[in-house]
Amino acid sequence: MRQVLLIVDIQSTFSPPEWLVDGVRALSATIPTIASLQLHDEQVTPFERQLGWHPAAEDECLVEADKVFVKQGYRQTAETIEYIRGLGAERVLVCGLQTETCVLAAGFALFDEGLMPTLITDLTVGSSLDRSGKMGIELWKHHFGNVITRAQVLAEGCV
Repeated sequence: MRQVLLIVDIQSTFSPPEWLVDGVRALSATIPTIASLQLHDEQVTPFERQLGWHPAAEDECLVEADKVFVKQGYRQTAETIEYIRGLGAERVLVCGLQTETCVLAAGFALFDEGLMPTLITDLTVGSSLDRSGKMGIELWKHHFGNVITRAQVLAEGCV
């Protein structure tokens, strides 16, 4: 099965735990990898006006990826989706920060485009509402069904 890894917002602004960065780095070394980087532009997404905070205007992805796409809000860009489609991926493995928001938004974008989003449950962290990510994992199962662990990905030998 042709698959790619989509890393969602593992960047300095959000202070991801080291175990997450290390785990994603280890997996990304074995599979084609795309990453999203959330940057702030108040003219595009009014974080400050609506929420009273905003991500950094400049930042860097903490995991090496074959291609990094900048986004200004929760959703993945059309360019990201087209790039993934161009790779001929049959399944998109998704990991990253804020399981119930940005990661879930990536799942909806992939699902709506006919791609198969599959959450790597042990390579995701929830928002401050639920750092465990359990709420986001349950939402993912409900909406998309497909979840997997890093060990299962490696055991499949499809990377």
